[in-house]
Amino acid sequence: MSQYYNPKRTKFLYDPASVAPFKISRSKIDLFLECPLCFYLDRRRGVGRPPGFPFSLNSAVDKLLKKEFDLYRARQKPHPLMKHYGVAAHPFAHKDLDKWRENFVGVQYRHAPTNFIVTGAVDDVWVNDNKELIVVDYKATSKDGEVNIDADWQIGYKRQMEVYQWLLRNNGHDVSSTGYFVYCNGNTDKKSFDAKLEFDIKLIPYTGNDDWVERTLMNAHACLRADMAPASALDCDYCQYRNAVAKAL
Repeated sequence: MSQYYNPKRTKFLYDPASVAPFKISRSKIDLFLECPLCFYLDRRRGVGRPPGFPFSLNSAVDKLLKKEFDLYRARQKPHPLMKHYGVAAHPFAHKDLDKWRENFVGVQYRHAPTNFIVTGAVDDVWVNDNKELIVVDYKATSKDGEVNIDADWQIGYKRQMEVYQWLLRNNGHDVSSTGYFVYCNGNTDKKSFDAKLEFDIKLIPYTGNDDWVERTLMNAHACLRADMAPASALDCDYCQYRNAVAKAL
């Protein structure tokens, strides 16, 4: 059976006739914004995009950062990175934090107008002196020069943070509009490898605005309920490839 199409996995597909809540992840919301057709094929027809390669090194950085910040969480003390950047906060301790950080579980909220259960797994949550929660996302790369979040393709990073802020607010928490990216940049200017990769770490603030989330959920819901597939995004590489293959064949 193809990994891209599996009609037996109907419990993961949207059924307009069902009254059961339908789980939709932060990444699927982003997929809808990237291309409504790819989203429809994935969640309604069971045909997903080809999977990307796993970023194992990035996952290792995530795990180590979580362990490091958890040490300061247990002490209820600010991490040195917070002190360096003048952030008056410390890692947030909460009984559900492990669930919030677990893939396929995450922070969850049932959106009544669509009957969607919206989910998103955060990397970390801090709390500031005003008792507001701060959404924190870990990123890892290796590039020359300073890391930033200014590239057009990094809009996905910003939307990711805004969905997390929306989820926490809808779970009854006071949430700061300012979140932070802990951006780790692999250092390549060493004389030798010596079985060790060192990173420069930069804390990048981002002021989010989650006003778009409600509207997007309503639009995604209307998309899934339609009997006809929507048009693709004009700049969708997947749809362009699929169309080119169809013409060639």
